[in-house]
Amino acid sequence: MAVNDPVGDMLTRIRNAQLRRKGKVSTPGSRLRANVLDVLQSEGYIRGYSTTEFGNGRTEFEIELKYFDGEPVIRTIERVSKPGRRVYASVNAMPRVANGLGITILSTPKGVMADHEAREKNVGGEVLCTVF
Repeated sequence: MAVNDPVGDMLTRIRNAQLRRKGKVSTPGSRLRANVLDVLQSEGYIRGYSTTEFGNGRTEFEIELKYFDGEPVIRTIERVSKPGRRVYASVNAMPRVANGLGITILSTPKGVMADHEAREKNVGGEVLCTVF
């Protein structure tokens, strides 16, 4: 079955795996998903991820989830911009998550990045998701 929202599917897999206290979760691979995972890893929300290559150009990511004192590091992870309703933000109107404690992941013309990096580079873009 085809997935209409690949990033939303990946975020839901992460959320569900953390509810079940899983150490790892797998998701189909794509460049956008890899970029979102790179941001999550650089911000310290996941331990890392590995790529498994299958035939016919199909890939899969295995994401290592991160826990602190038995609790997931990611408290909330929510999709903002959806296929039915895209949400864009300029650099001045970029949302803050938990008064700056969380991050917003954006897809900008300069690549996928966290909100604080987008403010430094003075670019806006599509708000993909918020993490706290």
